[in-house]
Amino acid sequence: MTFQGNEHPMARRRQIYEGKAKILYEGPEPGTLIQYFKDDATAFNAQKKGTINGKGVLNNRISEHVFTLLAGIGIPTHFIRRLNMREQLIRQVEIVPIEVVVRNVVAGSLSKKLGIEEGTPLPRTIVEYYYKDDALGDPMVTDEHILCFGWASQEELHDMADMAIRVNDFLSGLFAGIGIRLVDFKLEFGRIWDNDYSRIILADEISPDGCRLWDIATGEKLDKDRFRRDLGGEVEAYQEVARRLGLFPEGEDSAVLDLESHRKRRGK
Repeated sequence: MTFQGNEHPMARRRQIYEGKAKILYEGPEPGTLIQYFKDDATAFNAQKKGTINGKGVLNNRISEHVFTLLAGIGIPTHFIRRLNMREQLIRQVEIVPIEVVVRNVVAGSLSKKLGIEEGTPLPRTIVEYYYKDDALGDPMVTDEHILCFGWASQEELHDMADMAIRVNDFLSGLFAGIGIRLVDFKLEFGRIWDNDYSRIILADEISPDGCRLWDIATGEKLDKDRFRRDLGGEVEAYQEVARRLGLFPEGEDSAVLDLESHRKRRGK
C-alpha cells in the first residue's frame, strides 16, 4: 500500500495506540493488530526528540528477521508476518507493564549509577526490571515490587526471565558471528488469553532502537546511542546492522530508503 507525505498507511482503520516509535492499528482479523514503524526517535524518556529518516523501514526488517529466528528456536512471539516496508501483522496481546533489560557489558545508566567504566564486561549476565510509566521515568523495580503490585505473577515472571536469558544467548551468538557485541537490550512481553488461561509471549520489537550493538573490532556504536549522544550517522549504523544480518544485498537498503524519501517528497 502506497502513501504520500505524512499520511500513515491504514489511516482509515481504527488506531489503537501510538507510542514513541510505533503506531498500532486494528488488524484485519480478530486478535490481530498492524504495527507501523515510525521514523520518530526519542531518548531520555522523550526529553530528546528527533527524526531518523528511514529508521522505521530498517527496524521493521531487522525486527522481522530476529523474531522469525527466535520463533525457530521455540520462543513464542507476537509476530505473524511483515506486510510492507513499514508494517507487520502481529497478535494482539495484553502488554505486561514491565520492561526486561538484559546486560552483558556495563553501559548507559548502569555505568552512570555505579560509576563503573562503560565497556567493562560483566562477570555474569544481569536481568533488570523497569516499570513502564513514562510519567515516572520508567523506574527500576525488583521482582518483589512486581509480585506485590500484581504487575505479573510468579509464573509469568519466571517465564519472562527464562525467555530473556534464552534470547540473550541466541542473539549474543548471532551478533558475534557478524562482528557485533550485544552489550544490552530491552524486551517487552504480553499475555495471550485462551478463555481463563493466559501465557506469556515476546512482544514489541528487537532492533537497534532497543539494543546496544558495538562493533567488536572498533567499538563503534551501531544503535540509538548515536542519536542519544549526538554522534550522527544513525541511519548508516542501522543500515550496517541490516547489511551484516544479510537483509539487504549491497546497495539495496539505500535504494529502499531513497524510494521512501521520493514518496515523501512527492506528497509534499
